Amino acid sequence: MERSCLFPTRDLSCAIVALSDTKTLLIVDDEKNTRDGLRDALEDHFEVYVAADADGALTTLEADPADVMITDLRLGADDGMDLIEKALKLPRPPICIMMTAYGSVDTAVQAMKRGAYDFVTKPVNIDRLEILIQRALRDRETRSENEELRREAGQRHGLETMIGHSPVMAEVFETIKQVAPSRATVLIQGETGTGKELAARAIHILSTRAAKKFVPVHCKAFSSQLLESELFGHEKGAFTGAFERRAGRFEQAAGGTLFLDEIGEIDENTQVKILRVLGERTYERVGGNQTLTADIRLVAATNKDLAGLVAEGKFRDDLYFRLNVVQITIPPLRVRKEDLPLLVTAFLKESSKENGKPLREFAPEAMACILDYDWPGNVRELRGAIEHAVVMCTSARMGARDLPASVRESPQSTFSSDLSQERDGLNLHQSERTLIFRALEESGGNRTAAARRLGISRRTLHRRLKELKVTN
Repeated sequence: MERSCLFPTRDLSCAIVALSDTKTLLIVDDEKNTRDGLRDALEDHFEVYVAADADGALTTLEADPADVMITDLRLGADDGMDLIEKALKLPRPPICIMMTAYGSVDTAVQAMKRGAYDFVTKPVNIDRLEILIQRALRDRETRSENEELRREAGQRHGLETMIGHSPVMAEVFETIKQVAPSRATVLIQGETGTGKELAARAIHILSTRAAKKFVPVHCKAFSSQLLESELFGHEKGAFTGAFERRAGRFEQAAGGTLFLDEIGEIDENTQVKILRVLGERTYERVGGNQTLTADIRLVAATNKDLAGLVAEGKFRDDLYFRLNVVQITIPPLRVRKEDLPLLVTAFLKESSKENGKPLREFAPEAMACILDYDWPGNVRELRGAIEHAVVMCTSARMGARDLPASVRESPQSTFSSDLSQERDGLNLHQSERTLIFRALEESGGNRTAAARRLGISRRTLHRRLKELKVTN
């Protein structure tokens, strides 16, 4: 099951990120021998939790959602059918399999009606149960993939592509949802690589214009003359090389959204023409005299301080006020590092799939580099660094050496000091041992809680303890 750290503490947060295919099972039975027997039989292939009653099962599921729940029909005073109904209402419901010694067709049908995936009878045939579990997991994965494809088809560049749960990003999301249905012009500010175009696309997708085109223009990519033609179009013979009439981006975006990125780069003449469009909703093609109507929603973006450029006389104040009806500032990655685990997880999946490589996990020293680095190129740089690590990795885990040199050798990175410590006799295994001991100590020796603090599964922690020859 894929897991990512949620930053329980700064010292331990995401020291280890495990992206494992191991699935978790929750066995619920009021008979201890049955619980323990099933756990012993299944734990070689699954990460297994147990509970003796419905309350214990729900508490476990709320704290650490399981992929599959296998519950007895009769749980002392509790009813397994009721437990299934409650479990299926959780934010991350498990696949539910009913288990009972009171097997009958009526019981099976009732269990299915209440949401159970299937039904097994006691004594349980372990081989058949494992086949049933694997089939259930495959079915769920297929449904999940189909749902994802449908969602991507409908909202390929919507709000769901902007990843983050930090307070600053929550504020950005809320502003986008609030402004999207309106007609207001939006100015998006932020450093290079923060995701300004993603925000603009989200505004379009959530607007009443979503059925029409989203047309982006990167203003810095064109000279002044070419940008004017690119935006407004031109008539045949308007200038050397204009061999035929060409529709501009305003025309192409009719009914939809026009996104002007790096708008701080445009010259004053083009500024005047854009101001006219915003004021009068009309324009002419270059070299033409036919007045056209601009039925567009304008979203602009810049990595510059437009207010400062206005003060310096380098940007028109009237255009600035027209653009800045609603302002959205996308924060740099260095001020929302609590979003790093989610971003790393998403980019790992993306890069592994695109490059045809299996999902790996980051070793502690590699994750430490990611956390300590300030990411001046922001999310764009992070995506590239993760893909670099995926491509370069040749072992079971991605180490710091798989990351770009700019990340692992940065002044903020602890990797250089780790190497010094290696030369002084402190190696990475000792560093990992220290992290694990600290997690165990802060969790009162509870390995499940310690694994959760480290952002890994209990099975992974158990394996690391064996590899590090930690016996306590």
